[in-house]
Amino acid sequence: MVWFILAIIVVILIIISMYNSLVTSKIKVDNAWSQIDVQLQRRFDLIPNFVETVKGYASHESETFEKITNLRTSWANAGTIAEKADLDNQLSSTLKTIMAVSENYPDLKSNQNFSELSEELRNTENKISFSRQFYNDTVTIYNQKLQIFPSNIIANIFNFKPSELFKTDNDEARKNVKVDFGKNG
Repeated sequence: MVWFILAIIVVILIIISMYNSLVTSKIKVDNAWSQIDVQLQRRFDLIPNFVETVKGYASHESETFEKITNLRTSWANAGTIAEKADLDNQLSSTLKTIMAVSENYPDLKSNQNFSELSEELRNTENKISFSRQFYNDTVTIYNQKLQIFPSNIIANIFNFKPSELFKTDNDEARKNVKVDFGKNG
């Protein structure tokens, strides 16, 4: 009888341990997403100043500036990770275009405000890249726990759901940026 009671206690402790491990992993996923969200918001906060600085030198790029403004508005309304990932990919591509266009304007490149904002954006892009990688690593660990026996049983009992990876579904974001300097403004 004592062995039976000890066995039940051990099983209960194992269940509690697996449940707590799943909860901890889910919290880590939420935190990792929050880190991406913070960096993306930081980038969106930097963009208006950056755009205003570039506008003075490259006013004929108004279509690009308008696209950035629309993406920034869409970001505020995006609700899912997939939506935000898509908007992030579009914005990254558009920012690369602006950076490439700036190469055609030596006065702009020498502007201190532009240089400082460019550096801040580069640093933010690096942080975003690291945060994406960390998020995907954290999601992968969490999703593995949801599929590996015996934690998958506990995950099903307590209705844990897999999390989405932050990925690029946009073929354009995978391509190198092409800039046409043949346009004169």
